[in-house]
Amino acid sequence: MPEPRLEIGTTIALQKTELDKLLTNVRAAGFETIGPRIQDEALVYEPIDGLSDLPQGYTSEQSTGHYRLLYVGHARCFDITPGPHTWKQFLFPPCLELFELHRDGTWQLETPSAPAPHYAFIGVRACELAAIGIQDRVFLRGDYVDPIYRGRRQSLFILAVNCMYPGGTCFCASMKTGPRATSGFDLSLTELDDLFLIEIGSEIGRGVVSGLSYQLASAFVQQLAQKGLARAASQMGRTLDTSDLPDVLLENLEHPHWAEVAQRCLSCANCTQVCPTCFCWDAQDTGDLLNRTTQRVRVWDSCFNPGYSYQAGGNTRPNVRSRYRQWLTHKLGTWQQQFDTLGCVGCGRCITWCPAGIDITEEIPALREEARK
Repeated sequence: MPEPRLEIGTTIALQKTELDKLLTNVRAAGFETIGPRIQDEALVYEPIDGLSDLPQGYTSEQSTGHYRLLYVGHARCFDITPGPHTWKQFLFPPCLELFELHRDGTWQLETPSAPAPHYAFIGVRACELAAIGIQDRVFLRGDYVDPIYRGRRQSLFILAVNCMYPGGTCFCASMKTGPRATSGFDLSLTELDDLFLIEIGSEIGRGVVSGLSYQLASAFVQQLAQKGLARAASQMGRTLDTSDLPDVLLENLEHPHWAEVAQRCLSCANCTQVCPTCFCWDAQDTGDLLNRTTQRVRVWDSCFNPGYSYQAGGNTRPNVRSRYRQWLTHKLGTWQQQFDTLGCVGCGRCITWCPAGIDITEEIPALREEARK
């Protein structure tokens, strides 16, 4: 029987050992494979070569201000929900040189000339894929395009992973960003106990599965996957009603509840540093002692940083209350006006990594209830 032609949208079934060959094909196409692995008792995104690098047998325990890895010994590789790392570190690096000036009689400008890296993201959750889409709206606007982001983004291969086992702080179903990836990927993977289902999403995705030992996915295994994803959607660790957002925030900017939360908030910026959509940044200049070389770098910043809102006339957000309010009303309010989408994808990182235990899925209902009084 001749091998069937794989079309975009086709779903195939792979034995799990075939993933090593798939990753080899991805690297042969010129990409560096980056995926989830265990490091320092947390899940991070680092270069991987194959199945042996993945967090097989692990899951994670996440709640408000709490994160712990658990080894349970199962055979699955993608059960574990994301840790503090986000994929944006590769597209929008936390520290990046913009240019360097050298003085030898006159000032000479040097800009980085290295080509954009070709990354293959392996194991991108649906919520994280939605976050990449949101950052596309930020950095690839009609009126402005960030050339650094564009170069990295257009050289990117994405193997998404549908989430079968959400974590304790996940609420992507409420934000309509998961647990299933629906678009924007080259390949999409659903992990069952003994095999992977792979949906082909692009021409390059079709190219890297060629030569693998696969079968067309039967109705039975596709139904198993659909049932698993439906179960995941119903078993989110958190929920958030977005029906009255952004109005409930923007119509209550002077509500006393902001001050109540500010008494707990440390303004530490953890939430913004682990968020996959936050994009605040600063440009910093450094020079040598002889005043012959100076360098400008772009670094991540945060609206929780008191210096971020400092202007010549003073600080426009001088206290924790104003900074916390800015973060939340932008994320779930004015972001909609700027980019035609909310700035939250329901990944739950800001809840998990908040040392003060602030949970936005509790704060929004609390503000809503108090505003009704």
